[in-house]
Amino acid sequence: MYISDMKQILILGGGGFIGGHLGKRLKEEGSWVRIVDVKAQHDFWDHDKICDEYISGDLRDPSLVASIMSAPGQADGEKDSSFDEVYQLAADMGGAGYIFTGENDANVMHNSALINLNVAHEASLKGVKRIFYSSSACIYPEHNQLDPDNPNCEESSAYPADPDSEYGWEKLFSERLFLAFKRNYNLDVRVARFHNIFGPMGTWTGGKEKAPAAMCRKVAEAGISENVEVWGDGKQTRSFLYIDDCLDAVLRFVRQDDFMGPVNIGSEEMVSINQLAQMAIDISGKSVGIQNLEGAAFEAKYGFKCPIGVRGRRSDNKLYAAKMGWAPSEPLRVGMQKTYEWIAQKVEASALHA
Repeated sequence: MYISDMKQILILGGGGFIGGHLGKRLKEEGSWVRIVDVKAQHDFWDHDKICDEYISGDLRDPSLVASIMSAPGQADGEKDSSFDEVYQLAADMGGAGYIFTGENDANVMHNSALINLNVAHEASLKGVKRIFYSSSACIYPEHNQLDPDNPNCEESSAYPADPDSEYGWEKLFSERLFLAFKRNYNLDVRVARFHNIFGPMGTWTGGKEKAPAAMCRKVAEAGISENVEVWGDGKQTRSFLYIDDCLDAVLRFVRQDDFMGPVNIGSEEMVSINQLAQMAIDISGKSVGIQNLEGAAFEAKYGFKCPIGVRGRRSDNKLYAAKMGWAPSEPLRVGMQKTYEWIAQKVEASALHA
């Protein structure tokens, strides 16, 4: 079969957690998949499982973006064509310890903004048939997320803008960037705001891991009668969406013609961070406790203020349900079970090689 007979997909940032899972899903569907990432290789997936072509390159470089934005032509070397779908997942990001300390703000804004400026411009020049931009729940105003029991993350609440981090500000800017290219250059774009996507085959240590992975790792590493450290008072709330549900939501959204967003992609099942930690403990079967660390004690240990973000955040799924007729199917506990089992294996393997 010629490549041009297949749906041709480009995943930017495909060397990351969501991108690897997305590439695997699309390749299994029978699509031809190109991944571009600054990483030389994916941390966990063999490339033949997630793509047909893996290109290591820096998307901050406009010449690199220009060179990878054309899809391959027919096998006999006919002229390149545009991609059927482009997924722009690439960003400088990480967990709370990376985003909320303030130490990485300039890099987060500079690197991600450059990537999106290059991608939006080149996608419009190349006539990409459809592009998905992954925004974030971090764009929502901090003042609407002070009550851990009643956060407001309805899509329309994004303005007046007041994100709680520079990461959120850059994401909001880039939403507007892609939508401006839609208005001025007819770039067919879909914009979704991710709410804490998690699962196996993602970052689980090193400081950029998200809360579910961090809790699973800490519990897996804990010995008998040890405490699991939770940053802050543990009463801050979040919702978390398992990766398989995320992919279902993304593909359903991208492959419809009537709605470009922005729209939330997340779960409405909200838990406190202490509840999340306890869930990991219960899954492990260990007899370990929770130790909350905040304030002066935290700063004395780590040398910076405790980076907990907003007090409450939960995906509001009313708009997605109305437009797409879909809701997540995976309860948090089920996804945490799968994630814990995978991370526990990684922890055990690391201990054996220590």
